[in-house]
Amino acid sequence: MGQRVRLGGWVHRRRDLGGIVFIDLRDRAGVVQVAAGPTAPAEVRRVAGELTSETVVEVEGQVTARPANMKNPELATGDVEVQATKLAVLGPAVTPAIPVARGKGEELPAEELRLRHRHLDLRRPEMQGNLMLRHRLLQRARRTLSDLEFLEIETPVLTKPTPEGARDYLVPARVHPGEFYALPQSPQIYKQLLMVSGFDRYFQLARCFRDEDLRNDRQPEFTQIDLEASFVGMEDVLGYVEAVLVALWDEAGHKIARPFPRITWREAMERYGTDKPDLRYELSIADWTAQVKPLAVPFVESTLKDGARVRGLAVKGGGGLSRKDVDQLAEAAKQLGGSGLAWVKRQGEHISGSVGKHFTAETLGQLGVGDGDAALMAVGPDRVTSPVLDRVRQEVIRRLEFQPKAAHAFCWVVDFPLFEPEPETGKPVFAHHPFTSPHPDDLARLDTDPFSCRALHYDAVYNGNELGSGSIRITDPAVQRRVFGHLGMSREDAEARFGFLLSGLQAGAPPHGGFAIGFDRVVMLLAGAGSLRDVIAFPKTTTARALFEGAPAPAAPGDLAALHIEVKP
Repeated sequence: MGQRVRLGGWVHRRRDLGGIVFIDLRDRAGVVQVAAGPTAPAEVRRVAGELTSETVVEVEGQVTARPANMKNPELATGDVEVQATKLAVLGPAVTPAIPVARGKGEELPAEELRLRHRHLDLRRPEMQGNLMLRHRLLQRARRTLSDLEFLEIETPVLTKPTPEGARDYLVPARVHPGEFYALPQSPQIYKQLLMVSGFDRYFQLARCFRDEDLRNDRQPEFTQIDLEASFVGMEDVLGYVEAVLVALWDEAGHKIARPFPRITWREAMERYGTDKPDLRYELSIADWTAQVKPLAVPFVESTLKDGARVRGLAVKGGGGLSRKDVDQLAEAAKQLGGSGLAWVKRQGEHISGSVGKHFTAETLGQLGVGDGDAALMAVGPDRVTSPVLDRVRQEVIRRLEFQPKAAHAFCWVVDFPLFEPEPETGKPVFAHHPFTSPHPDDLARLDTDPFSCRALHYDAVYNGNELGSGSIRITDPAVQRRVFGHLGMSREDAEARFGFLLSGLQAGAPPHGGFAIGFDRVVMLLAGAGSLRDVIAFPKTTTARALFEGAPAPAAPGDLAALHIEVKP
């Protein structure tokens, strides 16, 4: 108390009580109350009385204790205030287009409006807290990987167009008419070449770019914690990534145990219908074909062909689902390509539901459906029933307000397929990227049965969210060419696209593997934000537009001419 201070910040609120003016002064550290009362100089009282919200001011004064009845326990500075002796306006402000100060219960303005006035939206304490958390997490990741003897090395942003699963953003090369750079979808090839070059542990906080349709958890430009290491196997890479994730969660105040449990891709798809299962909840999918097929259920008999199965969920307490709930779940199933959703409820010996008349308490018991429970089932090939039952599982958990068995459920999903069929042609396409090594036990089948080959690929999953992916890489140029061949690339095409990688692998490549953590998503989850846009300073909308600065925008004719580009109407 009694300390003289000089403060600068924004006027968060002003309260004029006649004989005294209170100013809530805000900066990124928080809010402090400034008082301009009867003992303050007349000029200070005059300026204080004319201040408008969001004006930038500088204050000098003495720190004093607030009266006991005026203390504010919700503020870190709530026990003190500054008695102003000097007050200067440094940056007058017009009336803000959107409010920065929000009272309890007040709704935020529409997101589009906030994005158009992002400089104001970023003043909100919630947004500043998110970006300060982001900073802390970035520094913790750097420290953790540096302590593990990884080297931070930057890779090019202007690079060569290569297929990595999404469209490239192309950049015309002015001095090379008709030729283009691409913005990197990831540093994948460069970090492999760094391994070939002898930098056995690399990491980068990498900016990546993908021209793809957006969702709440996707942006056209994003940041990933990218790492690669030589002379390692899968166990080593998983250990490095676990160390980083545990450190990030610790930075946010959560203690996480390692090692993380593991589940194969096939088991994840079988039990949860997704390769990013939320393991906080016990509810899982079961194959009921053997039990249901003999019951002659018309819904089942008409669909059970060509490898189709009956799969379902035994929902504890599912008797609490209303008819409206079940109808909405059935409609969701149809929207995902399913034929609908059959359901049965059991209340004692009373059986009801869309196919209830075909079941008895005994047959429901065989499915694990007890008194007060429900059975929800879908029929069809796995490619249909898996996404349907994944969606139904998530909705049931939400609607019945299931309590999680743990707040944080990490897992590794391993043994992914190397290839998957292209939906229209059935031809192989890479499940992740074409540099992933086939599982050594399956390499003999690479040419004869490529769809049966597993990949040395692994995903980190947290509470139903994919945090990132990685793999052990192909280091044999001959195997890499065989994989390119399965993807429809001729030897000449592969050389034109990836000759620099193949040349590097021929120069003596150590075994290596790596991982990329989706950093924006990690921050979103740890901040409890509803969208990536809440943890990125200047994000794009779901139509890939930057509303604040107005990008993308038309280019001037002279600029286009210099790039040898013509825009067709």
